[in-house]
Amino acid sequence: MGQVIEKRPAGEQIWANWPIMWEELGRALCLMLVLEGIVPFLYPQRWRRLVTQLANINDHQLRYMGLFSMLLGAGLLYLMN
Repeated sequence: MGQVIEKRPAGEQIWANWPIMWEELGRALCLMLVLEGIVPFLYPQRWRRLVTQLANINDHQLRYMGLFSMLLGAGLLYLMN
């Protein structure tokens, strides 16, 4: 359940939510680590081959993949809220 936050002026409300934001960020990072660890745990040989293949991709392609990943994540967050 969400925490009830008392009404404050706009500038003070940001600081009142600060601990809650850090807690949510910590949860998100923990979930990311769990999800990132699934493939290496279940398929270590495939993971090693994938990392080797990623090392051979040029910078432009790698940046494009990173941009696509960030945009997809931001888009999904927008849809969820």
